[in-house]
Amino acid sequence: MEQIPRVTHDIFRASLENSFRGYDPFDGLNSRFFNVVPFLKRGIFGLAWIQFHKRSIVNLRRLLLVPEKRNPKGVALFILGMLEQYKHSSDPQLLKECEYLADWLLSQVSDPGEWGHACWGYHFDWNARAFFVPRGKPNVITTIYVAQALYRIGTELKRQEYIDASFDAANFIVKTLYVEEGGRRFFAYIPGEAAFVHNASLWGSAWVAFVANETGNEKYSALALSVARQSISEQASDGSWVYGSRHHHQFIDGFHTGYNLEALDMLRTSLGTSEFDGAIAKGYEYYKDQLFEKNGLAKYYSNNPYPLDMHSVSQAIITFIKVGGGASDYSMAEKVINWSISELYMSDKKRFVYQKTKHFVNKTNYTRWTQAWVYYSFSYYCRKLAEQNEKD
Repeated sequence: MEQIPRVTHDIFRASLENSFRGYDPFDGLNSRFFNVVPFLKRGIFGLAWIQFHKRSIVNLRRLLLVPEKRNPKGVALFILGMLEQYKHSSDPQLLKECEYLADWLLSQVSDPGEWGHACWGYHFDWNARAFFVPRGKPNVITTIYVAQALYRIGTELKRQEYIDASFDAANFIVKTLYVEEGGRRFFAYIPGEAAFVHNASLWGSAWVAFVANETGNEKYSALALSVARQSISEQASDGSWVYGSRHHHQFIDGFHTGYNLEALDMLRTSLGTSEFDGAIAKGYEYYKDQLFEKNGLAKYYSNNPYPLDMHSVSQAIITFIKVGGGASDYSMAEKVINWSISELYMSDKKRFVYQKTKHFVNKTNYTRWTQAWVYYSFSYYCRKLAEQNEKD
């Protein structure tokens, strides 16, 4: 147990010393090379360039002029982690750092003239199989994590501008991301795209429900319920969800399943409904039984543990405690943490690897994908465990 707070502290200090900047698995198009040939960002070359950087076990970003930068979602996760640590330690310096980063997040809001409401995207151009997303174009997941961070620090410091921005994110989700297509009603991942992805839609629904409860907006409450019912209707009989509706989305993975469960739990808590209890219970049983091994290994896919990835570990910690919350769930969360430290932590570098496969280890330091998630989830675990021990 003593190693968990120590590792958490080391991750935080290293990130703080680098001003929470870092590399990202998908930031290859930030290379200054594209200042000369920007047209190559799109299409097959841009996609291949991103995948090359993401998959390479040798980090060539410095050589290829990709700078370390802050990512809004990564910063939001660090704020959430610091707030967890503050609840446990009461260190005022943590709040000062949170406030500084929250101001930075407000400065990074996606173009208000184009989007009309508070929303956030990534700090890089992103070329995916289905679409090209320019730097700063908002997406629902980044927006929701930033909104959660701003709401929590705004509530702690009584800074209304933070709270207002977090609530306005729900307006963006409802007015820009709501889609009715193919007989479905859902929230899209990014504006203008109609791909149905469960975790994106459910997180959109969860945040809209949260804001609806805080503001008394019955229209938003009804919409959040309607959207959540879409994913409930597509839950498999064993409790699982595939990632999304498209042919290349027909896989079941650990951290997105955890996302789904956490989002549904937030929604039912916000609206005080028991409507989804059965689906959550069934999904949680599947999650525990099929996506973990007895030694604490967090599997990436339902049918394949590889790649071993700290994103799966971090979401597991949060899901076990928020959605489960029993003694056996805390025990499993601790087992997952200890397994990750044993298998994926580099004690000499004081950080976690990105991924481990059967044949190689990718040790690239990805701030948003790995270290930010570790810090938030480990801080959350330490704080909740301390509360449990005080009760006992």
